[in-house]
Amino acid sequence: MKDVKVLYQIKNLEKAIMRFFIRDLDVKKLDNCCLIPPTQMQIIGYILENKDKNIYQKDLEKVLNLTRATVSGVLATMEKNNLIERVITEDDARAKKIILNANAREIFDKNRKKLEKIEKVVVKDISSNDLEVFSRVLEKMKSNVEDMNLEYNKRGRGV
Repeated sequence: MKDVKVLYQIKNLEKAIMRFFIRDLDVKKLDNCCLIPPTQMQIIGYILENKDKNIYQKDLEKVLNLTRATVSGVLATMEKNNLIERVITEDDARAKKIILNANAREIFDKNRKKLEKIEKVVVKDISSNDLEVFSRVLEKMKSNVEDMNLEYNKRGRGV
């Protein structure tokens, strides 16, 4: 097989999807519905799915497989954009639970509808069998990178 350049293909697909997503936004309504980056969408979705639980930053770090600094930065941006609040809990003054502001769900739903539309476009004319293979390949790639990161952490140096 010829040199495939998988990373470039993944990045190009991501760029094409984001261009489609942005093009599909109604510019006149941009003040009412903003483009939410994927990580923020995942955080809002996770909080909505777990609305009966207290959600803390450490939960998001684990679920999203992101560093403390990354999640902290994303949450700070979300707080600045009035999507979330961090509230001190009665149990532990050091831990702040994350709650959604009123407009977060509306913005999330509008963005989710756009993502569902894009999802249909992306998988158009691809058989369920091919999608299953693709999913397994992506999971294997993810596992390979995670294994490499574990090995890197054990050795304390690069590959």
